[in-house]
Amino acid sequence: MVMRVWLLLLVRLSACVTFPEREKDPDYWRNQAQTTLRHALELQKLNTKLAKNVILFLGDGMGVPTVTAARILKGQLAGQPGEETVLEMDKFPYVALAKTYNTNAQVPDSAGTATAYLCGVKANEGTVGLNAAAVRGHCNTTKGNEVQSILKWAKDAGKSIGVVTTTRVNHATPSASYAHCVNRDWYSDNEMPKEALEQGCKDIAWQLMYNIQDIEVIMGGGRKYMFPKNTSDIEHPTDEKANGTRLDGLNLTHVWLNKKDSKKAARYVWNREQLVSLRPQDVDYLLGLFEPGDMVYELDRNKSTDPSLSEMTRVALTILKKNPKGFVLLVEGGRIDHGHHDGKAKQALHEAVEFDIAIGLAGSMTSVEDTLTVVTADHSHVFTFGGYTHRGNSIFGLAPELSDTDNKPYTSILYGNGPGYKLVDKSRENVSTVDYTQSTYKAQSAVPLRQETHGGEDVAVFAKGPMAHLLHGVHEQNYIPHVMAYASCIGQNQDHCNSRSSGHSSKESLTLMSTLLSVLLSCLLL
Repeated sequence: MVMRVWLLLLVRLSACVTFPEREKDPDYWRNQAQTTLRHALELQKLNTKLAKNVILFLGDGMGVPTVTAARILKGQLAGQPGEETVLEMDKFPYVALAKTYNTNAQVPDSAGTATAYLCGVKANEGTVGLNAAAVRGHCNTTKGNEVQSILKWAKDAGKSIGVVTTTRVNHATPSASYAHCVNRDWYSDNEMPKEALEQGCKDIAWQLMYNIQDIEVIMGGGRKYMFPKNTSDIEHPTDEKANGTRLDGLNLTHVWLNKKDSKKAARYVWNREQLVSLRPQDVDYLLGLFEPGDMVYELDRNKSTDPSLSEMTRVALTILKKNPKGFVLLVEGGRIDHGHHDGKAKQALHEAVEFDIAIGLAGSMTSVEDTLTVVTADHSHVFTFGGYTHRGNSIFGLAPELSDTDNKPYTSILYGNGPGYKLVDKSRENVSTVDYTQSTYKAQSAVPLRQETHGGEDVAVFAKGPMAHLLHGVHEQNYIPHVMAYASCIGQNQDHCNSRSSGHSSKESLTLMSTLLSVLLSCLLL
């Protein structure tokens, strides 16, 4: 009985949280709505300028519930109730939904989806940079089925390009921007079957060096796939799991440096100190590999040795902005996905908050007049939060009532499946007996799995800048790069570009031409 009373008191503590006094005034809500209405009316004046620059922010696994929970967390980290917080991506004027299925999968993976939103065609799960005729793991289905990404289209147009990620730089999302591989797990030749090597297929790390010449910025993890097998890692020399993996004996960091024009400044860095000490104005090419595998979760990051996503984004933009023709940059918050797979919601949501900080930073360094910025996700997760929680309840806290079935408390955050499933004495674990606020806590799930799975629902697409209004309604995911290409006049979308320059519309150009002809005729008649 005493235990039950204690539990009831515990789960009801959240009800004591007060909401802002101003919200009691109906005029607060009316004025807020009127301000939003005025902004909405201004959107009738479409930005049809050309996009000199394109930035794609990809939150891996960042479904709509993750966006909402990250919004609340960001506000609570600032001492607010959280629900009223406005994320940087929330400020984008145009929002759409993208259908995420792969050609052969109802619930997708990160490789097939990356091919869609980077290369413009839907693809099979597990394959990157290849159309749906390619079969996962079958090297002989590679040739002839390659599809190029928007980064390649931009490079061909003379723009600078960059890839920034918190995963390995040869992980599913970044690899689709430069590689053509029937297996997303072929990070180096060490992970490839003998048959594939004999048939001439190349690993993803090798393709990063050779497929697209002179990618200006590459930053993330994945250092071990660049070095010969058993080479000790420079940062973790005693950790055998961090050792190099390559069977071909290549040191791809040396390959990368040697391929650069001697007149250009190329830098390879492997820690935060080296990165922040760079003078980006003196760097033309940057390769930053900060961990042997994926980068460390933001919550666990050593802030003196490992850069944050926003710090990498700042350096990348500073370098890429030097090109007068503009740039295309892919920024991935890749470990949102990993946190969810592990059932560690706290890790996932802090990754999402840092991702949003990077979005705000990029916004402060660019202009909506010439930069199209798109924020989206590749897929969702079976992550949810609910339980009729009170306003301001900790996003990692308990629901306000006990279960009416087993009389035990439960956290607001739950997973449909995953490693958080646990029985104690043949019944659901009592979460009050564990520290559910720890970053390593695995939220309870309905179905036991070693790894939580992706979700199959649509994901949000946020857009601002030139042609952002073309992202509206519900779209197939492969539509996204076609919009970005149209806005920036690269790839196949150039028919509308000849009559436009510096953002002038065709109508404006005709008016200007008419005026010039009138002046010329007047001069001839004098």
